Amino acid sequence: MRNDEQPVLLVTGGSRGIGAAICRSAAGQGWAVAVNYASNRAAANAVVAAIEAAGGTAIAVEGDVGSEAGIAAIFAAVDKTFGRLDGLVNNAGIVDAPARIDEMTAERLERMLRINVSGSILCAAAAVRRMSVRHGGKGGVIVNISSMAAVLGSAGQYVDYAASKGAIDTFTVGLSREVVSDGIRVNAVRPGVIDTDIHASGGLPDRARDLAPTIPMQRPGTAQEVADAVLYLISPSSSYVTGAILNVSGGR
Repeated sequence: MRNDEQPVLLVTGGSRGIGAAICRSAAGQGWAVAVNYASNRAAANAVVAAIEAAGGTAIAVEGDVGSEAGIAAIFAAVDKTFGRLDGLVNNAGIVDAPARIDEMTAERLERMLRINVSGSILCAAAAVRRMSVRHGGKGGVIVNISSMAAVLGSAGQYVDYAASKGAIDTFTVGLSREVVSDGIRVNAVRPGVIDTDIHASGGLPDRARDLAPTIPMQRPGTAQEVADAVLYLISPSSSYVTGAILNVSGGR
């Protein structure tokens, strides 16, 4: 049972992989968690059930961040259930099949940028309207999930994805400076090669293991290792940290 003082965290794309690990970890640290999903209700419900079994508070919230109506539905559900918002993790994102830029279609690029970039920006805007002291809120935290692809470029695989995450890096820095006086801290985490099922969604189910020899630590990371970095950035322990981009990449 949630009390009125319990902080509320919204995690987009929270039903699987890194997002699910963030949801479980945040709930374990005392957050009430809104587990967002676009289509896999069963996966989101499983995350909620695990949180509740451990004594935490969570709800599953449907909504596609690639749609303005979907974003509105997500935040309306959080408002209705919790009546407050204290943190946002912009985790929802997609990859696509490996391709060179001269093989990519306009439709692919539009979808990539709509979900990975516009979705994160619009979710941040909705969160700021609720958390900013300028709007009567109590402040809060935003963590954007970027990628080491933003630095490395992903040549020959998905430069469109890398470009979308480069946009997230720039957005993180700019937004952090824009809303710091509103009581909101904004940071990002750049995961490297993490062993989750996002690789399968791009047609490369063995990518994490295949790339292990190219990583200084000689292994892919885990979703939990990324979640631990996010938990630091949403915690009071990082109270003087804003505009930072933390690499969680095994040295890659």
